[in-house]
Amino acid sequence: MDPVAACATFTNSIPAGHSGVGGASLYTPHPVQELEQDIKTALSAAIQQVFGAEVPATQLTIQPTRKEFAGAFTLVTFPLTKALGKGPEQIGQALGEWLTANERKVSGFNVVKGFLNLEIADAEWLRLFEQLRQRPDGAPVPTGGPQNVVVEYSSPNTNKPLHLGHLRNNFLGYSVAEILAATGATVTKANLVNDRGIHICKSMLAYQYYGQGETPQSAGIKGDHLAGKYYVLFEKHYREQIRQLEAEGVAPDVAKKQAPLMLEAQTMLQKWEQGDEEVITLWTQMNGWVYEGFDETYQTIGVDFGKFYYESGTYLLGKERVEEGLQKGVFFKKEDGSVWIDLKEEGLDEKLLLRADGTSVYITQDLGTAELKYQDFGYDLSVYVIADEQNYHMQVLKAVLKKLGKPYADAIYHLSYGMVDLPSGKMKSREGTVVDADELVREVVAAAKAATLEKGKIEGLSEDEQRQLFHTLGLGALKYYLLKVDPRKRMLFNPEESVKLEGDTGPFIQYSHARIAAIRRKAAELGIAEDADLSALTALPASARGLVQELARYAGVVTEAARTFSPAVVAQFAYDVARAYNRFYTEVKIFTEPDATSRAFFVALSAQTGRTIKASMKLLGIEVPERM
Repeated sequence: MDPVAACATFTNSIPAGHSGVGGASLYTPHPVQELEQDIKTALSAAIQQVFGAEVPATQLTIQPTRKEFAGAFTLVTFPLTKALGKGPEQIGQALGEWLTANERKVSGFNVVKGFLNLEIADAEWLRLFEQLRQRPDGAPVPTGGPQNVVVEYSSPNTNKPLHLGHLRNNFLGYSVAEILAATGATVTKANLVNDRGIHICKSMLAYQYYGQGETPQSAGIKGDHLAGKYYVLFEKHYREQIRQLEAEGVAPDVAKKQAPLMLEAQTMLQKWEQGDEEVITLWTQMNGWVYEGFDETYQTIGVDFGKFYYESGTYLLGKERVEEGLQKGVFFKKEDGSVWIDLKEEGLDEKLLLRADGTSVYITQDLGTAELKYQDFGYDLSVYVIADEQNYHMQVLKAVLKKLGKPYADAIYHLSYGMVDLPSGKMKSREGTVVDADELVREVVAAAKAATLEKGKIEGLSEDEQRQLFHTLGLGALKYYLLKVDPRKRMLFNPEESVKLEGDTGPFIQYSHARIAAIRRKAAELGIAEDADLSALTALPASARGLVQELARYAGVVTEAARTFSPAVVAQFAYDVARAYNRFYTEVKIFTEPDATSRAFFVALSAQTGRTIKASMKLLGIEVPERM
């Protein structure tokens, strides 16, 4: 497919069934979809036979039956009343009777007002389960060419450490990349490090004034935390200067611009762009400290990247694009020499592209980075994981690239996620009122350790194994808490709630996997094979039917999560599967079941559930333990 043509299918809103990235058109139907289609076809035939009316299967919608009613699929009959000339309950009763008499896949039914709940024959669930066993991970099967996708996330500034907001960004970007890759896309995880600019100079200037030669080693502080310390110090002294100027009668807006520290920071930025040796040496030293700190945090939280870009390496190319726009007449200069673009026709007003002193702004380097990524990967889709406070900025970036006639402009997609608030309000890095990422990880790991030791179920684990388990559980709790909320929703982070290890949490799902792992070990000891012949089995417990139906949703869930760029879809599925398994585990007695074939089926179903939970949680970047 021509990349330019492919790019045209993507917009800044989620494309309906967007082609290639989880789009249903690229994948063969998975087992539960096939069963649903068969039921809709049977319903269409029933309507024809009972009422003499033509209602194509494509016009019928069925949905999973609610847990409180018997059945697997539900047809809402209200929309058929006008065409069939009968009441909703009459329609449901008549169709149910015909299906149970004529369709072997339907074993029973019940009608609740305008809802026809259909029960599926055990033979169908067994057939579907055998299909699942042939594809252990349950993943979609690509039938078209995979998309070439770049997912950019993290994008930290080198003037402060990562905080809670960065954690949501990192977990979201990593998970979206994993989900897209699971649907067959070729995905590159990219990290654009904002390593230059006025905010970096603020930390550097404060260090010059107040650092007294301090280093991460001498201070016993991670390098990113050390840089953040001086960013906060700059803001503290800067605000003091503003207050002093205001006390002297200077207007607040003027005071902010004329405060000596701000003027010095601007001068430092100009010197940096001019290659001043002293400034560059300090910049290199402090950024080096920060990179070491970032690397340690990334390793701890379990995210990775295939490509790093640095603003210091992309802003010059961005400046070339600004010059190109001036030559084409797309951009214009104001009297002070600053460069702008008029986007009023696009509803975006005028936008600064280059300051009057020649220094670049965020959009400058963004133009360069977008082009570099396209040169490197020729992407069909470029996902930017950036908080919704940058919605306007991303609209401008896309509009500018369109004005420049860049073929990849329409391939840009902004995954706009909601900010993370605290019960006390919005986090502010410059005031030091943030939840530090490293400290938060330590807290959730400590909470996981306390909860696990309280249960006392870690006998036989070495100290290293215990340490790894506590880390796995704590990080699982944190990641799940941040990913189970739809990314587009603003969320409130409650520290106490985040570390709970029960209910709709990561550790609950992790514990379910560990329970299954123990069952698989015991089955192996007893010689019960997970791939045993189940052809003699004819009847299933109700909880087993429900569990098979949940497991069969996996491929569709992954496809939907990719289409909507929402790991929350996968998180909900993993929780639903864990709950369904616990219902099954409570209802049956796996190893005391007298029938050998049923016993083998229970083990095989447990094993398939374990594989599905592990695959689902992997897409969220969460590990699942074998023992808990």
